[in-house]
Amino acid sequence: MDSRNDLRHEVREFLTTRRARITPGQAGLPVTGNRRVPGLRRSEVATLAGLSVEYYARLERGQIAGASSGVLESLVRALRLDETERAHLFDLARAADGIPTSGRARRRAPGRAASRLSLQWTLEAISGGVAFVRDPHQNLLATNTLGRAFYSPVIGDGGRPPNLARFQFLDPASRDFYPDWDLFAEMCVGIMRAEAGRDPHDPVLQDLVGELSTRSPTFRRLWADHDVRTHGTGTKRFHHPVVGELTLAYEELAITAEPGLVLLVYTAEPGSPSAERLHLLASWAASAATATTQTAPTDTRGA
Repeated sequence: MDSRNDLRHEVREFLTTRRARITPGQAGLPVTGNRRVPGLRRSEVATLAGLSVEYYARLERGQIAGASSGVLESLVRALRLDETERAHLFDLARAADGIPTSGRARRRAPGRAASRLSLQWTLEAISGGVAFVRDPHQNLLATNTLGRAFYSPVIGDGGRPPNLARFQFLDPASRDFYPDWDLFAEMCVGIMRAEAGRDPHDPVLQDLVGELSTRSPTFRRLWADHDVRTHGTGTKRFHHPVVGELTLAYEELAITAEPGLVLLVYTAEPGSPSAERLHLLASWAASAATATTQTAPTDTRGA
């Protein structure tokens, strides 16, 4: 399947799954006769969007190139898309029109961001929270000291860059680290879906999706749902092997110098048990770093 057909398939599945989740009652339509499909019929979506049935059918077949913003907005209203889903639909339409990555600048090689000293200094300046940089492929590119301690189950012993999606779906340890594993799995796939819409022809992301689809039935099922989401802000629960339960608030910040990369910071409510445990984890990380430095071999050549 070539890239154009891949995109048409993505559009078709997205519109079909959005249509299937809306009942006639939710759309304010009368329910008449036996219904052979879940959710709305194509003709009902066309009516709600103010489009001809033939034109909507063409869109749902993936032929979205050339669709105006007015048409897209009518689909947003008819299918009751939220802001993330709306952005995803517009991303797919831009890709069909040959406009890459939502009009953003071309992404730089991830290694350039990870090796930039000023970025690492910025991360280390955040001493009271977990701070890390994530790329569109779910790789952890850089962390502060507390972040390395926090994500020690993900980082492991090195090798290729630690990847949050691989950890989520392929490492049994994720079930312990994420008490709300099912919710984390849905979030991870939703974020990856949104990224795929921004850059449908990203070969690295395509390879990652292929790997996870082959090795994880859960990922394969969630990917087929075509749900999209953004990270933004919220609260998550973790179970760290060193300090136990943590409930942390998170904020996601775009790194404008590196399109596609984001900085995430996890913090705990001041005075809470999670804040005490996060402080304990920071002390443990500092002690571990000191011990590593003290036991490192000394170069005595020329002594």
